[in-house]
Amino acid sequence: MKGQKPILLAIVLPLSIVMVSAAQKVNSRVPENQVDAIFSKWTNSTPGCAVGVGVDGQPVLQKSYGMADLEHDVKIMPDTIFEPGSVSKQFTAAAVLLLAKAGKLSLDDSVRKYVPELPDYGTPLTIRHMLNHTSGLRDWGFVEDIVGWPRTTRVYTHDHVLDIMSRQLHLNFPSGTNWSYSNTGYNLAAIIVSRVSGEPFASFTQKNIFAPLGMTRTSWRDDFTRIVKGRAIAYSEVRGEFHSDMPFENIHGNGGLLTTVGDLLKWNENFVEPKVGDVDFVREQQTPGTFNDGHSHDYGLGLYVGQYKGVKEVSHSGSTAGYQAFLTRFPDQHVSVAVLCNVTTAQPGQYAHQLADVYLSSSIKAPTRPKAITLSEADLRSRSGMYRDTTTGEAVSVTLENGQLRLQNVALLPLSANRFVLANDRTLDFDSRGGATVSYTNGTRRVYQRVEPAGPTSDELATYTGTYTSDEAEVTMKVAVRDGALEISRRPNMTFRLGPLYKDAFRSGSLGTVLFHRDESGKVTEFSVVQGRVWDLRFKK
Repeated sequence: MKGQKPILLAIVLPLSIVMVSAAQKVNSRVPENQVDAIFSKWTNSTPGCAVGVGVDGQPVLQKSYGMADLEHDVKIMPDTIFEPGSVSKQFTAAAVLLLAKAGKLSLDDSVRKYVPELPDYGTPLTIRHMLNHTSGLRDWGFVEDIVGWPRTTRVYTHDHVLDIMSRQLHLNFPSGTNWSYSNTGYNLAAIIVSRVSGEPFASFTQKNIFAPLGMTRTSWRDDFTRIVKGRAIAYSEVRGEFHSDMPFENIHGNGGLLTTVGDLLKWNENFVEPKVGDVDFVREQQTPGTFNDGHSHDYGLGLYVGQYKGVKEVSHSGSTAGYQAFLTRFPDQHVSVAVLCNVTTAQPGQYAHQLADVYLSSSIKAPTRPKAITLSEADLRSRSGMYRDTTTGEAVSVTLENGQLRLQNVALLPLSANRFVLANDRTLDFDSRGGATVSYTNGTRRVYQRVEPAGPTSDELATYTGTYTSDEAEVTMKVAVRDGALEISRRPNMTFRLGPLYKDAFRSGSLGTVLFHRDESGKVTEFSVVQGRVWDLRFKK
């Protein structure tokens, strides 16, 4: 790549802690047993993790715990290859940004300019919207879960993504007006890179990102059958037993990166001394996006930008099948932490922050909690009940337990008669009209309206029965009453019992929320399914 600086390869000593000069307010002299204690759960009879820490541009820690392959007794090593799930997104965003800096495209171009397979949604949908998750595009994986073919049950490819999205005639919301995490945007971004550059996405990123940074053990899982030397097998843990849990699909860009903790530390250092891109490039990737009304959220181009215990943090988590990952950077202290694990029960974000607590012990501050007030039981009880999300129709419950209000089992700390703080620093404000607003730290809000729980009679349940179809999902569902309850069947042996929420609204634990809709005469004509990143998938009777 033109104008690249010489690549400086760091020398890493596996299974040891290397002490180097550290940035100000960083503790680089960390006892090895203190690190080992964080990962003590992972042994020679379990899967585990690899961890890397960089301070002042140099690796000060690369260690490994547990097994890469339980069947063949292969240990995880510091240079073992894992799949870091959505940590991959920042590399896809970087590839798009490189093309933008080269004048090949603009982040504010219409997506349909490069992906005409998408329907015209009647609202501007740009590449930037996709990269900061404000596109409103349904997450194709959730669509397929509703259809009955969730990810890992089929070998999905980018052609499948294009086919699925070509049938999605509606967005979750007008682009730029809300925030919803969507893998779809990053799969489409990888396709755009390939179409604009004229070469496969994997080769473009290899030539323009991985090679210049010396990321010699990094590639993409664009062919899941390819042999990858030194790759850890991924596992799920069920009732204390481990089962292989691998991502058998060829989609990538949203995830699908194959890499090591050492290579991720090299990538993080590019934000300090860019060899890929330039100062403007790395600044733009780390700048939080904005909504159409101008207020910002906490997501840049493939990166979350926020704070951890009073210090600035730029990070991303990831999971694919049994793989779990977390990559974070504390730019003011020039510290990076990479944790890659190969089991579903690992907590890489927790481990990374425990390490941050040690390395940044003189910089971080203990979180402060607002001072709570005391409310009478009558005041608290007046707030309890069921509330409907006015955007998606999903229901949440506010309950009173042992003198404390809880929202979906999360404690609410009262600051006033109307304002409460959730344990994760969301705020909830009740209003005088029976509504409530949850405000998130990323600038988004969800508005709720109080509703009465429903208890439909047998005759009322019968009005919902019938056969419903969806061209967007290409599936037919049948609604019937069985043993006094409503059921939806997708195909033989795929039946979901629906529990009533409020009028015309039901919930199934695995299918999601089902909302029935009526015409002007009151006749049920269709229903919509709401599941995670799909907000209103319609089925007509």
